[in-house]
Amino acid sequence: MSEEIEKNNVALPEPGSLVLSTSPHVQDGDSITKIMAKVLICLLPAVAASIWFFRFDAIRILVYCAAFSIFAEYGWTLATRQQATVGDCSALVTGVILALNLPPGAPWWLCLVGSVFAIIVVKELFGGLGQNPFNPAAAARVALLVGFAGPMTQWAAPATGSLISGATPLGAIQAAKGSAEAIAQLGSHDNLMNLFLGNVGGSIGETSALAILIGGVGLMCFRLIKWQIPLAMLATIYVFSGIVHLAAPGLTPSPLYHILSGGVMIGAFFMATDMVTSPMTPLGALVFGVVIGVLTCIIRIWGAYPEGVSFSIVIANALVPLIDRMCYIRPFGWHSHSVSALNIRRGEIK
Repeated sequence: MSEEIEKNNVALPEPGSLVLSTSPHVQDGDSITKIMAKVLICLLPAVAASIWFFRFDAIRILVYCAAFSIFAEYGWTLATRQQATVGDCSALVTGVILALNLPPGAPWWLCLVGSVFAIIVVKELFGGLGQNPFNPAAAARVALLVGFAGPMTQWAAPATGSLISGATPLGAIQAAKGSAEAIAQLGSHDNLMNLFLGNVGGSIGETSALAILIGGVGLMCFRLIKWQIPLAMLATIYVFSGIVHLAAPGLTPSPLYHILSGGVMIGAFFMATDMVTSPMTPLGALVFGVVIGVLTCIIRIWGAYPEGVSFSIVIANALVPLIDRMCYIRPFGWHSHSVSALNIRRGEIK
């Protein structure tokens, strides 16, 4: 009898050997450092293009933003007596993306303000990596555009020369508005080719659509982003701007001009796709991309700012909880009326 009781006894684990934690409980082998290293690899084409077109100015801004972002995060961990997190390279990634969003003439103090805002205000004050509701680089660019519009809109032509009239392609749209002929000229083959290659004015890392596209393909090959976000964003901008262009040829240029100009490409692949600030489900990612695309077109065509990508990403980031709530995956056998009735009976009307 005692032997039977012994066999039926459940062997309990040693006290302290079980860890109680929240999800996710299943993780892949990639650490944060490895993920950020892959993102940096995918950023290399855009970084190389920025140095090719803007030379020393690009190197200066990249070094400033990277260094200031790292020091800001390290200083925060020291001040708050937390474990140093600069080794995960997330601050470096934020600094590089922010640098690619700045004009070639950005002074050192603008890089400092943007880096500190991105790391301290947008990231650390919300709890650090994985807790921030907004993309740090996008939010920092918005803050700099609102607070320091002067230095943020002082453009320079690339060292190789620019064939597009106006300081930037988006500035050229503003100058050509009202003239269908001038708008049509912006969409010429030569202009579109310069936009694709990067031989235009603008922020140091957003001019070459080709370089950003190469990096974006790398992100998808590494499976670091949801492909639905850039697809939905680019398709929405193409369709929306195309309809407006057909209805009012003197108001806005062709869809390809919109997609290849400004921050659309870098926003679609490197900012909107941030793991922390984008929806979790494929359907939510599609909705998220559409929202960004629509907002970008509205701001560009009718807004006070010629560029609307960063504004649109930050606004869409704020909508992510709602999008996730609307687009979450329903369990098998789930019925909305059953859940509603159950919640009402429990007094939990949601």
